[in-house]
Amino acid sequence: MQKILNVALAKRSYPITIGENLLGEFQHFKLQAGQRVLIATNETIAPLYLQTLIDMLEKHGVKTESVVVPDGEQYKTMETWNTILSALLAHNHTRSSILIALGGGVIGDVAGFAASAYQRGIKFIQVPTTLLSQVDSSVGGKTAINHPLGKNMIGAFYQPQSVVIDLNCLKTLPQRELSAGLAEVIKYGIILDTVFFNWLEQHIEDLLNLDVNALSYCIYHCCELKAKVVAADETEQGMRAILNLGHTYGHAIEAQLGYGNWLHGEAVSVGMLMAAQTAKLLGKLTQADIERIKNLLIRAKLPVNRPTTMPIESYLPHMLRDKKVLSGQLRLVVPTKIGHAEVMDGIDKNIVLESIANV
Repeated sequence: MQKILNVALAKRSYPITIGENLLGEFQHFKLQAGQRVLIATNETIAPLYLQTLIDMLEKHGVKTESVVVPDGEQYKTMETWNTILSALLAHNHTRSSILIALGGGVIGDVAGFAASAYQRGIKFIQVPTTLLSQVDSSVGGKTAINHPLGKNMIGAFYQPQSVVIDLNCLKTLPQRELSAGLAEVIKYGIILDTVFFNWLEQHIEDLLNLDVNALSYCIYHCCELKAKVVAADETEQGMRAILNLGHTYGHAIEAQLGYGNWLHGEAVSVGMLMAAQTAKLLGKLTQADIERIKNLLIRAKLPVNRPTTMPIESYLPHMLRDKKVLSGQLRLVVPTKIGHAEVMDGIDKNIVLESIANV
């Protein structure tokens, strides 16, 4: 059972293929015999899937090399980016080479950014292995590395030539990582699709239990929703910003506590509730909707309370460095009902602080 979705970006359009055992199927990678690839992966994924991918590619006449970097958000850095670039140089890769990102969101982001920079841009392929990367970060062309002062502040919009989502990779995913991915899944329902949110309320345990039919539908629909937004606003000049629900608050948690201590999805979970509290204080969201969101996050085994070690006043400096800040004013994504969100400018900082305190 395979599903193929196209991200419509004119000459830079590309397919997303979703199914089982795709790492063994050459046609989804859009490669040809004689091409050269460098596979970038991490120390966790390499023992699980790297050799399978190498064997399949070389069987079809593709020359492969690989680079393995440390695993974790704390390694989404300039140093890791440089390690990948150094591997491309050491193996004498050219502008016709292709970089394959095999791993979760960190690998996808760092490798994609390296592809955008190497010899002013080479093609790359996303092979996401976590739920979070499959439903969100591998789609849409956002690539970046972190800086101690802010998450994803250095990067580029750079689209892959294909995305290959092998559902079997989720079988080796730790429970905590699976739940972190569900935060981004739930986000789509909150901001874009009431019916999908209702479906999640009925099927969240199926997703946690890795039911293939539920996963296939869920991942396809999330990619479909994101692809539509990206096609309409590729470089986030307008509506694409709604995909950042909870992220401004969540990125503050990640940066303050040290990247990797809270997983991205965990921070987004709490951040979405902070955004919901902001919406409530602005008179735009009901308590009943907040409770539905909170209950679904709890069932997904996600945190719903802010970290106790992080002072409330420490959020604002991080939030004011967010990419959506405009002329020194916070711009936040707030849900106005389940299935709809909007971007708001100039929200009073006291409302923001009260929202954080309420979570």
